[in-house]
Amino acid sequence: MTRTLPGRRHTTNAAGALAAALTLSLALTACGSGSDSGSGSASEGGSGGGGTHVVKTAMGDVKVPDDPKRVVVLDTAELDSAITLGVKPVGATNAGTSSGFLGYLEKDQVSGIKNVGTIGTPNLEAVNELKPDLILSSKIRDEKNYENLSKIAPTVLTETTGYPWKSNFHVHADALGKQDEAKKAVSAYETRVKEVTEALGGAKKARGTEASVVRFIEGADTRVYADKNYIGTILADVGLGRPDVIKEAEDGFSVDVSPEQIGKGDADVLFYSTYGDPEKAKKTEITGSGLWKNMKAVKNDKAFEVDDELWIQGIGYTAAGKILDELEAKLTR
Repeated sequence: MTRTLPGRRHTTNAAGALAAALTLSLALTACGSGSDSGSGSASEGGSGGGGTHVVKTAMGDVKVPDDPKRVVVLDTAELDSAITLGVKPVGATNAGTSSGFLGYLEKDQVSGIKNVGTIGTPNLEAVNELKPDLILSSKIRDEKNYENLSKIAPTVLTETTGYPWKSNFHVHADALGKQDEAKKAVSAYETRVKEVTEALGGAKKARGTEASVVRFIEGADTRVYADKNYIGTILADVGLGRPDVIKEAEDGFSVDVSPEQIGKGDADVLFYSTYGDPEKAKKTEITGSGLWKNMKAVKNDKAFEVDDELWIQGIGYTAAGKILDELEAKLTR
């Protein structure tokens, strides 16, 4: 079971939206633009002298340019991947923040990127106007938009987002023609992981330190994150222990708890973040309660508030590097 980010609600006029989609589809078909999907050699000659290669995607094989110049990304993981690989997209979907993009990204990394709608509901006309030569997203976000997106440009979708972020990164790198850069990014991450583990006293001591991640969410129950998610994989790579409660996560993703059950999220060290309004997410209520204040991590000054955009929403190697820096700083102080 894959979770999408909560709190993104959209209302549309159904008839109007359908008419607009049909109009755009006809326009795109008339333009004759789109991806050439199917099997083929790993590298073929393309128009204008540029080569192409085939990428295996969740929707089948898709032929893409060897060196795409105008890339549009439709989720946070794809944006992180592009930035990590040295590619500035021409367009990206809105992450629901005031700036449109997640705050852990530097201003110069995202300046000039055009907002093309909201994650899961991209503005297809805005995407088309950018004349992209490659579009990156995931099936869970954009399967419903795939046909129209493919008429605009070759569209590479991974199956889902979050937990398989490392394998997804390699799909993104293949599509972008940045395999060498990807190897360097992975190597740098693995080196940094080893450094953090050593800074914590080595693998044995890290395993003996239980780390919990709690997320307060507007419009949903509080989550205690288990292993099968982005932040869970980073904690596992460092070798940190996890609280017993994560065994209750049937899908391996998270355990939902009420304010009265917040003690289930206790551990030697606790990281907590908030998605949405703190009051509506019950963060203010819970962290002000006696149950919270009596938790071991809180009493020992080992409960750390962290940035939700970085720790939960970033989903990539650029975000991971910053998370590793914070883990080392907070756990060795």
